[in-house]
Amino acid sequence: MPWYNIRASQYGSIIVNGYAYPFINQGTLEQWMPDLTYVSSFSYGFTPQGDLIPLNDARVLQTARDHGVQALLVLTPLNEQGQFSNELASQVLNNPEARSRLIENLYQTVNAKDFYGVDFDFEFVNREDADEYVTLVRDTAARLNPEGFIVTVALAPKTYAEQPGLLYGGHDYAGMGQAANLALLMTYEWGYTYGPPMAVAPLNKVREVLDYGVTEISPSKILMGIPNYGYDWTLPYVRGESRAETISNVEARARAARYGVPIQFDEVAQSPFYTYVDEQGRQHEVWFEDARSLRAKLELINEYGLAGISIWTIMNPFPSGQEVLRELYSVAKVE
Repeated sequence: MPWYNIRASQYGSIIVNGYAYPFINQGTLEQWMPDLTYVSSFSYGFTPQGDLIPLNDARVLQTARDHGVQALLVLTPLNEQGQFSNELASQVLNNPEARSRLIENLYQTVNAKDFYGVDFDFEFVNREDADEYVTLVRDTAARLNPEGFIVTVALAPKTYAEQPGLLYGGHDYAGMGQAANLALLMTYEWGYTYGPPMAVAPLNKVREVLDYGVTEISPSKILMGIPNYGYDWTLPYVRGESRAETISNVEARARAARYGVPIQFDEVAQSPFYTYVDEQGRQHEVWFEDARSLRAKLELINEYGLAGISIWTIMNPFPSGQEVLRELYSVAKVE
């Protein structure tokens, strides 16, 4: 038997979800399988009439079945051109007929493709559509739960109810905490592609979201988001012009070694970073995740009594992270 199946974990069992695109490398997908409860197939879209836009995810679903991992159908407001559209979301949310059609199509698809449930990932929902979004999730759960399927929802990292901003207004923590079986709090992207250099998921900021989240949603329903990536910024950062390169955590370490620079650690953010000068003489700043930063985040699961974690994404390996996960927790598996 592999050592991770027999080694005692420190804190017991948690749910681990991982998002995957259909084009994930097969070896990487299989490498993650022992450490997942769910794999979330990203992503199905829909039409204004409530018809699903299908996804060719048969390989991911079959691999999950072969390894005792349950698959979730991820639904996002992707239109037929493959673009995210909050206008499309608003159209369907405010059309009871389209909403009912969408729910029925979800029910038929989870049955036909042997999904374990549906994960709603509607970002940039209009603030005025927040109640309708809760209704969609609640009505989907009412349709799917009696048949043994679950409904989960991904929520922006809010720190208070009326938080302004495009990302936050349409996400009602209290309402979704009642409507869904599980709520994923997207506790990452403080450091992001178009923003200034900083940690992707600083521990102090993650704590602020959890402190609010547990007041609105039962901790036993919360999955904390975990980023499996880093960013490399070319300096100087220019607002509106700079664009950071997304890199894997493994590549981040390799890049530091390649340029012969030491990896530093921010004690407040509990995140690793470094700077280097490239072949063109340009200064760079890199922030990423390592075993230390992941351990600090994983400790919060036990501290707050959360249900588990959700990884965005499992498209790249993270061996040192998986090792820490196995040391601290065993991964719940669903029959």
